[in-house]
Amino acid sequence: MMVATLKRFIPLFVLFGGLFWTQFSYADLPGIPAFTVTPGEGEGIQEYSVTLQILALMTALTFLPAMLMMMTCFTRIIVVFAILRQALGLQATPSNQILLGLALFLSIFIMKPVLEEANRVGLQPYLQEEVTSLEAVELASVPFKKFMLEQTREDDLALFMRIADVQYDTPQDVSFWILMPAFVTSELKTAFQIGFILFIPFLILDMVVASVLMAMGMMMLSPIIISLPFKIMLFVLVDGWALIMGTLAASYGL
Repeated sequence: MMVATLKRFIPLFVLFGGLFWTQFSYADLPGIPAFTVTPGEGEGIQEYSVTLQILALMTALTFLPAMLMMMTCFTRIIVVFAILRQALGLQATPSNQILLGLALFLSIFIMKPVLEEANRVGLQPYLQEEVTSLEAVELASVPFKKFMLEQTREDDLALFMRIADVQYDTPQDVSFWILMPAFVTSELKTAFQIGFILFIPFLILDMVVASVLMAMGMMMLSPIIISLPFKIMLFVLVDGWALIMGTLAASYGL
């Protein structure tokens, strides 16, 4: 079901990738020759050209994965998972591929209302030829911008507005170039706050094990080796994965 949902929104991702290209220019750009066909004798030469706009859009699509990660909840989730793995004392379990896949599909679950709204107001009117491509991009960007504004701290937004030396009357007028770094900064700050809370119980367990080993005179034995199975057992007993995923989803108001 999650894979079907992802496939459903692939055209929306491609359409939304044009947002950053439209920020530069709306003017028609000249074409450049792609290849030339020379027919038989007596016939004219035919040229097939590709416009610079298409080339620029295809180039912008290479940044689509980075844009999707920076404009969704993916950043917060993957940072929390990485801190959790360090708190447990596990170096490579779960593996990076598992954590990335888990973060990706959890991000799709959390972002589904935003994606559906962008699909309804932007992609569907464009597919039905009710709006132009530029209008569709602007309409599809509104739900993303609303989501990012709700998760961005005012002080972070004010910081980047001060650095860029710009002022806006309302938060809705903030440019994507200002909103995106402010949003990512807020996401990282929130992720580290959640990670700090996660570290506390495992740190206490490490300290207890270290104190017991020192009291028994086993100072040469690493406390991490002894505390690792206890931390894993504690994490399983409290249903840690469900607790963390529920907390991450609740942090976005779900």
